[in-house]
Formats: sequence, C-alpha cells, structure tokens
Amino acid sequence: MTPQAVTSSEVAGGVDTHQDTHTAAVIDMVGRVLGSEQFPTGTAGYAALLTWLQSFGTVKIIGVEGTGAYGAGLTRYLREQGMELAEVDRPDRKTRRFQGKSDPIDAIQAAKAALAADHTGTPKQRDGRVEALRCLRIARRSAVDQRADAQRQMKALIVTAPDDLRAQLRALPVKKLITTCAALRPDHAHAHDPATATTIALRSLARRHQQLTAEINDLDELLHPLVAAINPALLAVHGLGPDTAGQLLVTAGENHDRLGSEAAFAMLCGVAPIPASSGKTHRHRLNRGGDRQANAALWRIALVRLRWDPRTRDYMERRTQDGLSKKEIIRCLKRYIARELYQILTKNDHYPTA
Repeated sequence: MTPQAVTSSEVAGGVDTHQDTHTAAVIDMVGRVLGSEQFPTGTAGYAALLTWLQSFGTVKIIGVEGTGAYGAGLTRYLREQGMELAEVDRPDRKTRRFQGKSDPIDAIQAAKAALAADHTGTPKQRDGRVEALRCLRIARRSAVDQRADAQRQMKALIVTAPDDLRAQLRALPVKKLITTCAALRPDHAHAHDPATATTIALRSLARRHQQLTAEINDLDELLHPLVAAINPALLAVHGLGPDTAGQLLVTAGENHDRLGSEAAFAMLCGVAPIPASSGKTHRHRLNRGGDRQANAALWRIALVRLRWDPRTRDYMERRTQDGLSKKEIIRCLKRYIARELYQILTKNDHYPTA
C-alpha cells in the first residue's frame, strides 16, 4: 500500500519481523490504517522502512515484534535514529482466529498495540557488556548440557557393557570414570565386536567430556570478571555466584531502567503470584510465565540460603509452623529474593563503563 494523499501529523508504526524481510504498517492516532509495505533486512532496508514510515507524518512510536530475535538489527538501527520503540507480543489466538494471519495484519496489530501501550515493553539494549555476557553464557550453557549428555550416555553404556568391563567401571566416581575411560586403548580392528565397540564409544564420550570441561573452564575465565565488572555488588550478595548473577544481569538487560518496579522484575522472573480469586475465594496460583532461566537462578539462591543462611532457615521453620509446604515456602523466598536483587540491579542509573 502507498501513502495516502493527505499525511497525518502524528502516526504510529508497527513491524512484523522475519529473517529476510520485515513488514511495516502505519496507523494514525485513532487507529486508522494508512498503509503497509515490505522491506528487506539489512541497513539499507531499515533506512527505507524508516523513511517510508516518516512519509506519513511524525512517527510517535514504533512497535516491533521479536526485538530479541529477527528484529534485533532493526531495533538497534531505530534506536540509533532516536525513535521511540515498544516491544510487542504477537497477537493472541483469539485475535488471529477472527482477523486471520498475515504479515500486514501482524504489523498493523503491532502498531495498534504500541499506540495503546497494550502488552508492550521497552526493548533490551543489545550493544553493551550485558549482551556480551549473554552470548558467552549461551556457549557455556550449551557446553554444560552436552557434557551432561555425554556423562549420561556413558552411564547407559556401562549398564549394558560386558560383565568384566561393567565390573571395572560401574563403581568409579565420575571424575575417575572419565579419566579411566579416556585412557582406554581399544583395538579399532575389532570394532565389529560389541565389547570393543563399547570400549571405543566410552573412550570417545570420555574425551568429549574432557574437551567440554576445558571449554567451560575457558568460558568461566571470561565470564567471572565480566560479571564482576558489570555489577560487583551483585556478587557480594549471599547465595549468588557468577552463574546466577550473570543470568539475572542478562534478564534485567543493559537498560535495566525499563523495569519500572520490583513487582515488574518479579513478574519478569516468573515469581509474582497470579491472582486466582472468585467470589468468597481469595487465593493466588503459581506463575508459570516469565524468564524460566531467571526463575531457576532464584530457586538456586533460595536453596543455598536454606542450607547456609540462619535467617532463611528461621523463616522456613516459622512458615512451616504456619502450615505451608516446602514448595510454597520456596516460592515466597524467591519473591523476597527478587525484591532484594531488584534494588541491587537498579541501584545505579548505568553500569560502569571502565
């Protein structure tokens, strides 16, 4: 669609992002659709998209779907141009069921959501040290998962191994098992024999385990000082290590001022209770939303404090006497911890740059 003959003084834009193309739509201040157009990804496409939006009038706000994925490049470009941005959720199923599904429709819905500030948020900045931390943590988490898979596969092979090999390996602790299997010297000429094939497989998995351990250690040498440089006060909190602190920094983002309150941070981490009351019944249910990695980090902090912090253990005893289960108490602890950490995460207006 092309611009209307009469442009509006103020307009709002919406973008449905994809890998190779972005579809943009523009609406006026009362929600009337003025046009939609598709643009290629890349700097030239981003510039053309912004120029097209501005041809309709002064762009008040732009809603972008997928600012952390396909829309990351566009978001960076628009922020550099000084545009006000909003991250919008994809249209819900009910809307799609009645209105259909297409890129222009999704772009229009993004523009309307941004204009109405409905289910929107401020996009994370992805050009600072927190973004570098996120990238390194992705590599580390992948290595940890693959190492755990290798260890489980070794255990499974030992269960079905020949009796003499199983007797030799089954009682060994993990560290000794890895060292022993990595030092095996099977004869590859007899790989057709199940016993030899098992030995070859165990040796391969053990050496993979060792390589992944070395990779994790190398990444830790980069991650630990980076976390300390971004927010040293976070590592001083009881129960936090570089891994949990790093996850919470990534969840909060470089522009942590986008979190308007500690309740918003708790909701982001999935530890804010969800009201489920009706009539004379007043209760809250478990929140299954939010960043599940951040939720897991808060859970680990709660477990550490339950083991080592006297105040937390006293709280556990007091709430147990009130009739709460251990799971319910940990949910309460995670909410309190999120409130405490929010103050530390947002204590300064900006993270240190040196």
